Amino acid sequence: MGKASRDKGKRGEREAAALLRDHGYTEARRTQQYCGRDADGTASDIIGIPGYHIEVKRTERARLYEWMEQADRDRRPDEVPVILHRQNGRQWLAIMPAGMLLDLIRAAGEGGEEHGGEKNHETGDGHVSDTGCH
Repeated sequence: MGKASRDKGKRGEREAAALLRDHGYTEARRTQQYCGRDADGTASDIIGIPGYHIEVKRTERARLYEWMEQADRDRRPDEVPVILHRQNGRQWLAIMPAGMLLDLIRAAGEGGEEHGGEKNHETGDGHVSDTGCH
């Protein structure tokens, strides 16, 4: 990866942390990573939001499944993997496994009762996963 690409990634991480702070997550900040992990051993791009592993991707070309596999691999077992992605001139998008989104909606008390509150979700390839990630 070239210097311009790394610089764009760092700017994206700062932008994403500022977005989160602007929405009340005052502890959100970019980690200072070395070899993919920061001083406390985490690999999240943004820290300060407990329970979430946040990867930031500030690029024109989306590789969603590759990014989600990275986030799922690097997260702690109690963290929800989230990708914050933005292309030039576009809004930030949050990407996460659909099964985890449904669990969050259900936990917020927004429906889902007719499905019995099940925690396992089909991933689309015939597998059942607690997270929707492989």
